[in-house]
Amino acid sequence: MRETLLFVLLTGLITLARADDCQALNFGHGSVVCACNATYCDSVGRTGLPDPGQFLSYVSSKSGSRLVKTQGQFQKNSTAAALRITLNPSQKYQRIKGFGGAMTDAAAMNILSLSSGAQDQLLRQYFSTDGIEYRFVRVPMASCDFSTRLYTYADTPEDYDLQNFTLAEEDIHMKIPLLQRAQALSAEPLNLLASAWSAPAWLKTNGALIGKGSLKGKPGGKEHKTWAQYYIKFLEEYGKHNISFWGLTSGNEPTAGEMTNYSFQALGFTAETQRDWIALDLGPGLHSSSFPQTRLMILDDNRLLLPHWAKVVLSDIQAAHYVHGIGFHWYLNNIAPPGITLTTTHHLYPEYFLFSTEACAGWNPLDRGVRLGSWDRAEDYAHDIIQDLNNFVTGWTDWNLALNQDGGPNWVKNFVDSPIIVDSSKDVFYKQPTFYSMAHFSKFLWEGSQRVGVSFSKHTSLEVSSYIRPDASAVLIILNRSEEEVQFEVWDQTLGFLPGSAPPHSILTLLWSRH
Repeated sequence: MRETLLFVLLTGLITLARADDCQALNFGHGSVVCACNATYCDSVGRTGLPDPGQFLSYVSSKSGSRLVKTQGQFQKNSTAAALRITLNPSQKYQRIKGFGGAMTDAAAMNILSLSSGAQDQLLRQYFSTDGIEYRFVRVPMASCDFSTRLYTYADTPEDYDLQNFTLAEEDIHMKIPLLQRAQALSAEPLNLLASAWSAPAWLKTNGALIGKGSLKGKPGGKEHKTWAQYYIKFLEEYGKHNISFWGLTSGNEPTAGEMTNYSFQALGFTAETQRDWIALDLGPGLHSSSFPQTRLMILDDNRLLLPHWAKVVLSDIQAAHYVHGIGFHWYLNNIAPPGITLTTTHHLYPEYFLFSTEACAGWNPLDRGVRLGSWDRAEDYAHDIIQDLNNFVTGWTDWNLALNQDGGPNWVKNFVDSPIIVDSSKDVFYKQPTFYSMAHFSKFLWEGSQRVGVSFSKHTSLEVSSYIRPDASAVLIILNRSEEEVQFEVWDQTLGFLPGSAPPHSILTLLWSRH
């Protein structure tokens, strides 16, 4: 007790006890998962602002902390910490759109494999005000590898008018009901984002949904027009279920079907053919449809293709007129520095937003599949998100919302990891460390939050990103990937000095009112 009191006196931090702590399980992968069932799940709860002059700190760490909340006091005088982090609100950068994950067929199947109580619990964890408040959901248009079968919505050959276009059972009985439930839990409208993996086989040069193949004919021709109308039909059919889409991408990973003989669904485009299809078919089609406000993102492929892909598409005035943003994936990021790819693209085309549309752990063949409790993967997420946000990215979307313990189902056994892993045999789900990585951003960076400048009194291993939210409160997110605890102070000229400490291998979110 004396040690606890001494810690409080020295740091000014008070840990706020919670009745809903993580039910930790250790599977031997470096840290713990939090187990949840129909009647119990840890929850961060609602995050109000502390009183003026106070700050809140939320920490998750390799040692097992999960969004542990403490409260402290700004000080008038420096704490004499070796590292001072200075907030520079006058340096203003991009505004945040939000964070989320994907409602794939596999995710929907896994969620629905649980009892109704556990399903509700899982959806609350992602979407409710007591959960981590995801605002974005990516929805594949028809099947992808995270399906259990191959299908599109227009598999009738030569149906150029799409008279036989129909949503699948996976949409009607799985994805749509879950999206409706997620929306009902969310305090704000969810932003849905649609991506197609493949056109119907009869529209493609290789006559198959998989492998190397592109649309028959040329942009402006009947196949390209039909493929554009397919997008509009999809929006119409979902609209009949009272589900509207914030945005679309021009197609998932276009280089997969263009440059490689992919083992699962793909549709090849070069930057040039994507440009011309948007200019002649998809752009005008959307513009003249009931969905002219739907945001269109190009690329939806690895960021190492930037800025080249953006230059090709956006230097064409016709195509550029219909485009709103640039979507990209995180795979192979280690060979594509963000300054060269993202910041260069932003400076070339500042009016087009940058948005990370897909990421997952466990995709690498050297470290494939589910790792229950992996803290390394949590750090990979936080590192990538901070790096992206510090290079003008406006949002970050995870891949599958939930997978089974194999990392599927996936019809080509392309198993990966997910922030939530479901064990339907026990009617439980496990919240991975990556879930809490996402939480440190999605819970605190509201839409409209603006990244601002931050500077350091000396070189540091800490990775930091800072924001002013629409209510003028400040958020600072800090990743410590080192083995050492790092003491620091934050200098906010309106309030003074915030005394802080980043434990070894931890993610920290600091929140305070600047009024």
